[in-house]
Amino acid sequence: MDENFFNEQLDNLKNGIVSEYFVSKEDFLNFRKVLVKRPDFKHFRGIAQRSGAVVYQYKEVARS
Repeated sequence: MDENFFNEQLDNLKNGIVSEYFVSKEDFLNFRKVLVKRPDFKHFRGIAQRSGAVVYQYKEVARS
C-alpha cells in the first residue's frame, strides 16, 4: 500500500464516508508515516487491538 492509498483512507475518515479504518500490524509503520505528515494529525484517534493492529477514528475536536 502506498502513500496515496493511505491518504485516501484518512480523507474518507475525515469526511465521514467511513467511521473507522483498520490498520494491520504489518502496515502500521507505513501508515503512521503518512498520518503524522498531515496537518489534521491530532484529529485521528488510534485504538490498539490485541493482534497488534490499530483501528483509527476521526474526531472533530483535536486532542491536545
